[in-house]
Amino acid sequence: MKAYAIADLHSVDMGPEIVQYLENIDETLAPFEGRFIVHGGAKSVVEGTWPGDLIIVEFPSKSAAQAWYASPAYQRILALRANNSDGDVAIVEGVSPGHRATDILTSS
Repeated sequence: MKAYAIADLHSVDMGPEIVQYLENIDETLAPFEGRFIVHGGAKSVVEGTWPGDLIIVEFPSKSAAQAWYASPAYQRILALRANNSDGDVAIVEGVSPGHRATDILTSS
């Protein structure tokens, strides 16, 4: 089942360290088949507030996403982002094809 690394980043300092992070992240994703599906694109907030930028990276599985995050290649560049932005990051498992909203009522 697919999984997603999701980040809500704000207060990003677009200085040299973030540029270095952006120049290197793609090569850390490749061995784990990670690919950007959302990367801070234009948004229309329809409820509440959303001050940050949404980033979603898709992986073939939760284990692949976790392995990417823990990989030496990603850990080498992580501080470049973490020290130059605020936000939250999570790895979230996707749903099976055909999932319906009511499926969560029986998943406990």
